[in-house]
Amino acid sequence: MKVAAVYDIHGNLPALEAVLEEIDALEVNQIVVGGDVVLGPMSRECLDRLLSCKIPIQFIKGNCEIAVLEEMDKGYQGSLPQSVVEDIRWTARQLLPRHQKEMLNWPMTVTFRMNGLGKILFCHATPENENENFTKLTPEEKLLPIFSDVNAEAVVCGHTHMQFDRRIGTKRVINAGSVGMPFGKPGAYWLLIDSDINFRHVVYNARQAVTRVRNTTYPHAEQFAEGSILNPPSEESMLKLFSNAQ
Repeated sequence: MKVAAVYDIHGNLPALEAVLEEIDALEVNQIVVGGDVVLGPMSRECLDRLLSCKIPIQFIKGNCEIAVLEEMDKGYQGSLPQSVVEDIRWTARQLLPRHQKEMLNWPMTVTFRMNGLGKILFCHATPENENENFTKLTPEEKLLPIFSDVNAEAVVCGHTHMQFDRRIGTKRVINAGSVGMPFGKPGAYWLLIDSDINFRHVVYNARQAVTRVRNTTYPHAEQFAEGSILNPPSEESMLKLFSNAQ
């Protein structure tokens, strides 16, 4: 069995299309979409593409689905910066009741048992919190209370958009990276799981993708085109930013 872990798409349809093309070529049996499909320039289109996929997909919620669902229900009440709130409200207006119904039914975690790897728990950020930030540099002692009681041999997460594979106590913890909003070299990052963990990086046509993004009415289309497709922030700079915030 081959499982694809696809995280943090953020409405980047060209990146998602490139990843799904590779997934199809590799004859993947199951896809886990690990949250944050939405909050980006083509969120509705990404949802529709995934919901029409012929390969079985298990979705889980990310912090962006939760924020957009809150906006669709009673209005977003959180404390994110105003620019992000603007994106949340725009995204909510793009989605239809059927998208809302789908996202409401997504769980926060799922588990699969894989030959050679044992039981794997998939979550967005951590098993208990969809907003928790940690990276490959976060000290193990800070993370042990979060992962020590997890009933699985391994945990696959996302949220901080940088791939890693590390040990936290007895648990193997893997970050799948980001399909649509990478921190590092341009391209789309995802995870292939069979008898082991395989990091994947797909290079797609950035110029064509930027044109498609700029043709949307997304409030920050230009910033997304430049900062998530053409010139993403370096992994080094983002690791420093996350470390300073901890």
